[in-house]
Amino acid sequence: KAYVDEQSAEQIAEQKGTPTEPGVASPYRDRPIDENLRLFQAMQNGEIEDGKMVLRAKIDMANPNMHFRDPIMYRIITTHPHHRTGRTWNVYPMYDFAHGQSDYFEGVTHSICTLEFVVHRPLYDYYIDQFITGDYRPRQYEFNKLNFNYTLLSKRNLLILVKEGLVNGWDDPRMPTICGFRRGGYTPESFHKRIAQIGYTTYEAVNDFALLESTIREDLNARATRVSAVINPVKLVITNYPEGQSEEMEAINNPEDENSGVHNITFSRELWIEREDFMEDAPKKYFRMTPGNEVRLKNAYIVKCTGCKKDENGNVVEVYAEYDPETKSGMAGANRKVKGTLHWVSCDH
Repeated sequence: KAYVDEQSAEQIAEQKGTPTEPGVASPYRDRPIDENLRLFQAMQNGEIEDGKMVLRAKIDMANPNMHFRDPIMYRIITTHPHHRTGRTWNVYPMYDFAHGQSDYFEGVTHSICTLEFVVHRPLYDYYIDQFITGDYRPRQYEFNKLNFNYTLLSKRNLLILVKEGLVNGWDDPRMPTICGFRRGGYTPESFHKRIAQIGYTTYEAVNDFALLESTIREDLNARATRVSAVINPVKLVITNYPEGQSEEMEAINNPEDENSGVHNITFSRELWIEREDFMEDAPKKYFRMTPGNEVRLKNAYIVKCTGCKKDENGNVVEVYAEYDPETKSGMAGANRKVKGTLHWVSCDH
């Protein structure tokens, strides 16, 4: 059911023909069994150099499924020792031949593959049929590969990005790897939820990466501790707040989780706010900080903007406001309605 072929890879490929035309049999196809056994042993002993011989299954050179046209089962590899067995073996099986046998010997029941292996399944079954005993046999099942738009998932392509230094290693947060996603703040739960929503199909779909980002937001929203960070700061001075004074404000760890507890943040006369949260000449529906307008400082007081200070180039370097001491979060006066709420951090703390 197999024979040693001495043709080159190019000759073998050419003889396979096309899906609509039968292939041409190898001149070595009818070698005697004893000669095939002797040559295969020589291949295994390292007596034959790489590429000079292969072992091919003798199936059907006219089969419309091109994978059945005497596929290669074993080839010689002597250039690199195996990472576990060294040079014990000089012949190694092709994927299609090893796949079903490995599953059979290891007790696999469901061999899960992606859709490109649909056409390989008949050959998978054929090889298993050659040695199956009893009722047990593995089955191959195919489903869609996970694809995201604008995202390279091929290890071959990702390796190029790493080797050419286009990213800072496999754990670069831009890389779609487990360690990359972990550094980017993604959680296992967010992936589990998204995969469950996508489901398994036989349709080759491309999923919108924004959906995964939406899932991580949902997951973190439900359990992440809330903290404040100012990325592009401008100083806010509360002009009527006593100099040198500070006080602890209570912040809820997570408003979505009533059992998450609280933490304290320090409020002082000089704060950092986001530069984009202040505009000197604001449009009508700008509800953040602008002269004459009131906003709430999150977990603290309502303040009213009184103006700003600029440098010689016209850039805002300080924003000024006055606070209402009766509007501290939790006090009765805190219920006064304002349309904007800004996050902040203390300059001194």
